[in-house]
Amino acid sequence: MVGAIRGLPLLAFGLVAGVVADRYGRKAQLIIAQVVNALLNVALATLVLTGYVHPWHVYVTGFLAGTVQAFQQPARQALINDLVGPGHLLNAVALNSAALNLSRSVGPALALIQASGVDLCYYVQASFYVFATLWTVQMTVPPQSQPRALTNNRANQSFFASTKEGISYVISNRLILALMVLGLAPIVLGMPFVSLMPIFAIDVFHGGARAQGLLLTSVGIGALLGALGMASLGRNQGNGRFLIGGAVAFGLSLIPFSHSPDVAMATAFALLAGFFNVSYTSQDQTIIQMLVPGELRGRVLGIYLLNRGLMPLGSLLAGVLAHFLGGPSAVTVMGISCVVLAAAVGLLVPSLRRLNLTGPTIAGHEG
Repeated sequence: MVGAIRGLPLLAFGLVAGVVADRYGRKAQLIIAQVVNALLNVALATLVLTGYVHPWHVYVTGFLAGTVQAFQQPARQALINDLVGPGHLLNAVALNSAALNLSRSVGPALALIQASGVDLCYYVQASFYVFATLWTVQMTVPPQSQPRALTNNRANQSFFASTKEGISYVISNRLILALMVLGLAPIVLGMPFVSLMPIFAIDVFHGGARAQGLLLTSVGIGALLGALGMASLGRNQGNGRFLIGGAVAFGLSLIPFSHSPDVAMATAFALLAGFFNVSYTSQDQTIIQMLVPGELRGRVLGIYLLNRGLMPLGSLLAGVLAHFLGGPSAVTVMGISCVVLAAAVGLLVPSLRRLNLTGPTIAGHEG
């Protein structure tokens, strides 16, 4: 329930957050989001410490945290391009993904909740947001990278008109729309296979928490390796065929995973799934940021990052498939769906197959 509640604001406010990032400043938006996150963690930690916490407190803070995340994500991702420029964008996006996946792997391993309690865990998390805010304040964003919404004909543009402009840009630009579909759909159709890990750990491999932890850890390690691999590509920023191939490989890796006879083989294919997923999503986001004009980047990323809010929907779909088909067959269907979708996008949008970006490129390319 908490996961679903956190996901709702990502869908409801994702587009709005992108408009705010383009109109009023991404750095300020990120700072405000981090400060609110720190306050939410302190509030929940104090409620737990004093014994006054109730389920509705968790639901409310979960919804507020999801709202803050909706505003934080497009500002953070757009700032990456603002700070490093197009020449190093893929490296930066991939390293950002590597840090995220490393924290996902190391964080649970610290077992802070078990060692010190839930309240201290939330206080520690709040302190990290404080440090992040102090570092963000010190960032110097190049003047030419600041949002240009208040210049030219955008000076008196309404908030609704700004939102419509971002949506119209994505819909009218076939190449950007193809990149959006390639980034959003496999995440919803494929990655929710991780929510079915208990079925594989208990019912398929007759293990328990240890088997499930091994499978989930292998996905995280694969994702980390994929991110580091992308970060090492230097100025080879985006190749359409490589991108499509990565999405297809991700779907294909799920099929043998679903039919693995033992945990060892399943672990290997789970690692490959994590590797290919991060490899193609990092490059997909990089290409989008390089092609979209700077003044529209926040809005377009707000649409792109709706996949975070759609993940719970994908998990629900995976659960329904597993209920009727069983876990292995459900993951097979999910993998085939990803392969078919990626292949269809590649066939229907020739400009994506021909795409080959190296180093800085001109934003706004229409394909």
